[in-house]
Amino acid sequence: MASVRLERTKLILTDWITANISFVLFNLLRFIESSVTSHSFEDAIKFILQPKICIEQIFIPIILVGLYWISGFYNNPFGKSRFNELLNTAIISAISTILIHLALLTNDQMSDISSNLLQILVIYLIFFSFTLLGRLIMINYQIKHFKSRDWKYTAVIVGNSEKAHSLAAKLLDSKAVISYSIEGFFNIKGENNIQPGGMDLDELANFCHEKKIDQIILAPEKTNEENVLNLVYRLFPIGKPIKLSPDTINFMTSSIKLKDIYGFPLVDLTHSSMSESEKNIKRTIDVVASFITLIGLSPIFLMLALWVKSDSKGPVFYRQERIGLKERPFQIIKFRTMRTDAEEDGPQLSSDDDPRVTKSGRIMRKYRLDELPQFWNVLKGEMSIVGPRPERKFFINKIIEKAPYYTLLYQARPGITSWGMVKYGYASRIDEMVERSKYDLLYISNMSILVDLKIMLYTVLTVLEGSGK
Repeated sequence: MASVRLERTKLILTDWITANISFVLFNLLRFIESSVTSHSFEDAIKFILQPKICIEQIFIPIILVGLYWISGFYNNPFGKSRFNELLNTAIISAISTILIHLALLTNDQMSDISSNLLQILVIYLIFFSFTLLGRLIMINYQIKHFKSRDWKYTAVIVGNSEKAHSLAAKLLDSKAVISYSIEGFFNIKGENNIQPGGMDLDELANFCHEKKIDQIILAPEKTNEENVLNLVYRLFPIGKPIKLSPDTINFMTSSIKLKDIYGFPLVDLTHSSMSESEKNIKRTIDVVASFITLIGLSPIFLMLALWVKSDSKGPVFYRQERIGLKERPFQIIKFRTMRTDAEEDGPQLSSDDDPRVTKSGRIMRKYRLDELPQFWNVLKGEMSIVGPRPERKFFINKIIEKAPYYTLLYQARPGITSWGMVKYGYASRIDEMVERSKYDLLYISNMSILVDLKIMLYTVLTVLEGSGK
């Protein structure tokens, strides 16, 4: 299988080249419209080589590639649909045209409105045509390699029953464009009809690393949701896409959806319901908002730090391991709100009137001020502003016993705020954590930028009202 990084680089380079060609043609159009007396080749070259035009020629294509990145075109370089990319290119070219017209042509003298609209249309056709041409060349190049079986997804199948081998046979015999190479089968404890040659599931992580596996395909003999989700819980930390047959799990459980338009119909359990464009916009908002918050609120950070330090002995910040996207552990950072000996007897949940909470901590928790340092986690990419609440492994194991669907929350980065925190608040018992997780699962199933903005608004109201616990 070709390298994801290499193919992504090819797509970016192709877009950059077509953006440069389009911008040269755009500048020739500007020259023709601005020149009253002469349209000679020499005059055109002089126009294009002006310092201002040269600077634009350098930076505009780079900015356009940035817009293309936001559109999600580079997120997954394989399995693209020509029709979908035609729509994507049409939309992003329209946005590019409007921005270029506003930035570069608003001061140009146009005779009337119809001429202005004609100019915009011509610019749009230039950028759309060349961008689409470059992308179609690359997509057809990829399809050619998949059809000839030069490229294949290397996969392992978790399951070693007759059903698993039947699925493997269907994948290998499929007439779909995208093809697979099955590298091995892994036994699921307790299954019947186990075939010879299967490996122990505990060996899967090392096997995926050594064989550079692209995907994990889940094919359990027992298809009840609890069984499937418990398996997914074990597989998430490996960090590979996890897929399974559409009939294996109830689609109402989560936002899982079909992937690989050209491939065998498999459900992807490791991607949220957000479009690739929304994911990039969400991440951009996270980075910009976190940077502004950390810089803009630095005086408040200093005041809170001095308050914590003067109120009780111990460090200003509290760090603790939490579990994030795809079950990856990370160190969350908060202002300390409890005594340093708060968990000498092991992990404990907080409660109303908890004697372990300091005076400053009680007020900070009420207004969620202790959460502010988590913007650093957001900036690092470990968290998002909005997402499921991150929990400790100790409590996650207990939640999973009662609510196996909790596994599906690993599809998204955990958040500083969440729908669960807004609608339910803090939890002091495992049963309450399970109830709160239902709101976060609802969020996962309906993720969008508008939903994020709604949750942020509710969070601001909660902070202003001091209704946190």
